[in-house]
Amino acid sequence: MFGGIQRRIVSLWFPRLASDRALRLRPVDGPFVLTLKQNNANRVYCLNVQAQRQGLHSGMPYSDARAFCPDLQSHPADPQGDQRFLHALRRWATRYCPWVGLEGEDGLVLDITGSAHLAGGEEMMLTDMRRRLARAGLAVQIGLAPTRGAAWALAHYGEGVATQDTLKAIRALPVAALRLDEDTSVALQRLGLRRIGELAQTPRAPLTRRFGPEVLMRLDQALGDQPEQITPLADPPHYGVRMTLPEPIGLLSDMMAGAERLLERLCDKLKAQEMGARKLCMTLRRVDQDHQQVELRLARPLRDPYRILPLFERGLAEVDAGFGVDQLRLEATLVEPLPVRQISRAANRGKDQLDDLITRIGTRIGLEQVHRLLPAQSHIPERSFIISPAAYSDPTGGWVALRLRPLQLFPPEPIAGSGPHPPRRFRWRRMSLTTGRSTGPERICPEWWLEDENWRTGLRDYWQVETRQGRRLWLFHTPQNPGWFVHGEFA
Repeated sequence: MFGGIQRRIVSLWFPRLASDRALRLRPVDGPFVLTLKQNNANRVYCLNVQAQRQGLHSGMPYSDARAFCPDLQSHPADPQGDQRFLHALRRWATRYCPWVGLEGEDGLVLDITGSAHLAGGEEMMLTDMRRRLARAGLAVQIGLAPTRGAAWALAHYGEGVATQDTLKAIRALPVAALRLDEDTSVALQRLGLRRIGELAQTPRAPLTRRFGPEVLMRLDQALGDQPEQITPLADPPHYGVRMTLPEPIGLLSDMMAGAERLLERLCDKLKAQEMGARKLCMTLRRVDQDHQQVELRLARPLRDPYRILPLFERGLAEVDAGFGVDQLRLEATLVEPLPVRQISRAANRGKDQLDDLITRIGTRIGLEQVHRLLPAQSHIPERSFIISPAAYSDPTGGWVALRLRPLQLFPPEPIAGSGPHPPRRFRWRRMSLTTGRSTGPERICPEWWLEDENWRTGLRDYWQVETRQGRRLWLFHTPQNPGWFVHGEFA
């Protein structure tokens, strides 16, 4: 009983959730299965009714399924997508009651106690559920009972409704309907306990000694002798705000003023959740019901409205307001954790300015086009650094300047020369150059564990060469195959 009212629990089981979701996106006529690679074998993950009628079942090898059904159509399974879809169904189910939770990977559980009358009664509520889900192309089995265990049993093994006498409603169902594992169910059947009614009449002490407390706990939960709670999933925070204007606006200054108010409200939400925005989308609705969007991608997660606001100016300046904008909506479409921490404003001012600069440049050419060099563990010049998008990486202090390296590296370019010392005169890129001063050699050996065509010729002796014409070049000589190459240029 719940506050003097008998609890009423609804269990929704979607026996073909994955295949129904796939067929919603891509309808198929005839037998259809979803396949998933398990234990190095491609197996049937979920299938539609036509495939079941052909004798196929979940878990069988896909090659056997094709042998049984030559016209079988298939598609790779997406379990993560199925779970996202189940979460979307959970949000949909809150139209009937606020207490909705997940039941495994293919079901929902609803506590409709005190809510059924809003839909015209229990029968009309269940009819409305079936009708809406059928219209969406989803097969569902529904159980309604005073307990969660009984509702689950009815949904999976005997779709129906239990009113007052719960045992009477589920006594004819198999013992597996008590949510027992397969081994326990088989062991009970070997003892002749095939139905829940038979199990309920069996002395409890021998069952506990043989199977432990789980069997009787599940039985008591189904009959209401032991409580079982429903934990509803909380909706994730929604980082969106909007403003409806009494009069249309069209000036850039007015739109910036509206953006400032929205940013202050949105950043308060982000701060409460210790999150920062990485992608923002502002939607401007015009009086003619058309709308325009301004998207802003940030180099770092932010929740400071006064740093974000100037970054919107360029996008808002390009908005065609038409006869005026009467509604502004701002949403953080991508957020990342941004914990509160004590920082020195002076020490971080330069970093903040760099992040804002990366954002401004990225707004024009794309954040992925702004790169940062990061150190790598290799003495090979080409492998001593990696290139990473500046917006998605942090600067590091791992650079170790053991040797002077050129500012610019390029593929080795051959020049005329012989002997172990840099040539006195040589031509490079149509220029005649004369060596003024040279420093070296610095011998670099190839890394034998890496395959690199450029380094298969063996070791290299590098020289820093200053020419009389002002060029400062990085040359190397290959002793095993005498030759000289220009590999880089210093500033």
